[in-house]
Amino acid sequence: MSSRRGDTRSKTSLKNPKKRIPLGPYRAKTKSKKKIKHDDNNKNNETNNNVLPATASQQLSFFLDQYQSANGIQLSSLELEAIKDTCVVELSEGLAQNATSLGEHMKAAFGLSWKEVLCEKQLLEGNIDPGNPALLIVSLSALRSLELLRGLRPLTGECHAAKLFSKHMKIEDQVSYLKNRVNIASGTPSRIKKLIDMEALGLSRLAVIVLDMQTDVKGYSLFTLPQVRDEFWDLYKSYFHERLVQGDLRICLYGALPVSSEVKKKKTMTTE
Repeated sequence: MSSRRGDTRSKTSLKNPKKRIPLGPYRAKTKSKKKIKHDDNNKNNETNNNVLPATASQQLSFFLDQYQSANGIQLSSLELEAIKDTCVVELSEGLAQNATSLGEHMKAAFGLSWKEVLCEKQLLEGNIDPGNPALLIVSLSALRSLELLRGLRPLTGECHAAKLFSKHMKIEDQVSYLKNRVNIASGTPSRIKKLIDMEALGLSRLAVIVLDMQTDVKGYSLFTLPQVRDEFWDLYKSYFHERLVQGDLRICLYGALPVSSEVKKKKTMTTE
């Protein structure tokens, strides 16, 4: 009997180590994979930050392709001719396209009058209405909207900037804030449209819209995240397209644009 019990104990002791041994290495491998994935995301972000800016023509072509594809329409040649390259903000080649550099890019976009347009605090009766920003930034999330506003701190320290998203923000508070002079606003498509619909957010001074091309950790962007994409195009068609066509508004695609096979082909041909 004692020998049998001894055998049982020895078998159990042999089995247990086999169960325990893989746990350590398995967890280590999982952790290392996560770390590698995180490092890859950082590298992608760095690449996006240091990308050379697309020309006005490239930005416009990409934007119109997205517009037609997302809405299932085909613009006629006459409609396409009406939308000029001049409605696109060309970014400086000497600056990265990240949150930190956004302020410098916007200074260049507004030219010599940037301080007067973006930094003055006083309402001017008959000239500057409340709740009418000159610069509007549209991004796919509240977190990204805040990140871009932080990049504008050198400007927003002297002027009124509005946060236009729903996360932790009551719409009543935003309506109240928009009763002041607002020069810069940053938010998500759904809340921006709702505030325009309520006539709390005005468009009379709007000169530039920055469309953030940054992708999230899953690789989605403003133009590809399903619900946000639909909300953006609804906002654009309702309030921005006509102004763009008329030349009263400029857009800025901020960040790396996906390179189409057509563009790649052209680049290959030029290098050959």
